[in-house]
Amino acid sequence: MIPYADLKAQYLALKPEIHAALERVFENSAFILGAEVEAFENEFAAYQQARHAIGVNSGTSALHLALLAAGIGPGDEVITVPFTFVASVAAILYTGARAVYVDIDPVTFNMDPALIERAITPRTKAILPVHLYGQAADMDPILEIARRRNLVVIEDACQAHGAEYKGRRVGALGDIGCFSFYPAKNLGAAGEGGCVVTQRDDLAAKVRSLRNWGQKDRYLYVDRGYNYRLEGMQGAILRVKLRHLDAWTEARRSRAALYRKELAGADFQTPKEMHYARHVYHVFTITNPHREELRQSLANQGIQTAVHYPLPVHLHDVYRDPAFPAGSLPNAEAAARQVLCLPIYPELSDASVREVAAALRAVTVA
Repeated sequence: MIPYADLKAQYLALKPEIHAALERVFENSAFILGAEVEAFENEFAAYQQARHAIGVNSGTSALHLALLAAGIGPGDEVITVPFTFVASVAAILYTGARAVYVDIDPVTFNMDPALIERAITPRTKAILPVHLYGQAADMDPILEIARRRNLVVIEDACQAHGAEYKGRRVGALGDIGCFSFYPAKNLGAAGEGGCVVTQRDDLAAKVRSLRNWGQKDRYLYVDRGYNYRLEGMQGAILRVKLRHLDAWTEARRSRAALYRKELAGADFQTPKEMHYARHVYHVFTITNPHREELRQSLANQGIQTAVHYPLPVHLHDVYRDPAFPAGSLPNAEAAARQVLCLPIYPELSDASVREVAAALRAVTVA
């Protein structure tokens, strides 16, 4: 069997380092925040070329706090995309604001900057692009619109650890950026975790307050905050894994190149790495109208795949908005029907990549 992901293989390779890190946490008993989290924040900020990194308990919390720190609240509108994990939109709604959707580019699956202007209203306060699957959104036109229209840019980089746009790491290109350390991410914790990065001192200070109940000093509250703190054990484990992230990224990029070679000429759209981007391949996709037949055929041969995401957010009953009925965002809706995600993790062998590609090429669909 070829699994879609193999977290056990990663753990076994790092077992001595992880156990040593956990022993440090138990010895100092700093289980919430503490020295390990602070050290990780400093290391991750440097890695992402940001002035500040603030660890939190999930990528969703990172998005929520980034929006609140940027002043987003009831009556505001935030422009984003519907083809993303639901947290991108849920976090906007948590603040009382409204999500306003623009369609995606059908090649990159990221926000189409050409559609932003027409979505702006007097209530628009922010743009929230998603660096989906590990490839940077086209940030220069997004940032130009934001500067001209006095809007905040909040990057959802939850799938894009180490991804680059024109040589700069994503997350700190706009005003504030958000990362997830869900275990299956390129940089994953042993449980939940997340981080907010920014170049701005004011936003960093606000997020630090909000993640810890709004405390300025112990039991002195200056904000109505949340219990969104990162655990010490997760900080320690993330420090270990961060040291390996560049090597893992190169392994993912190597597997992606091999998939492209093996699938050349086949009836699939494979990811196009844009000239401005360094793709980190959290996900490797193929696009084909016969996705379900392909997926079932691979499953019959012991090859696991995934679908991220089978229904765009605006078509879920609990997130419906009358302004965005079915058919209003055709590129997102088509991607949701056709995108299939293949195994791509650092421990995946070249032989397994070739096996997956051969199985795909052998499938006959009506």
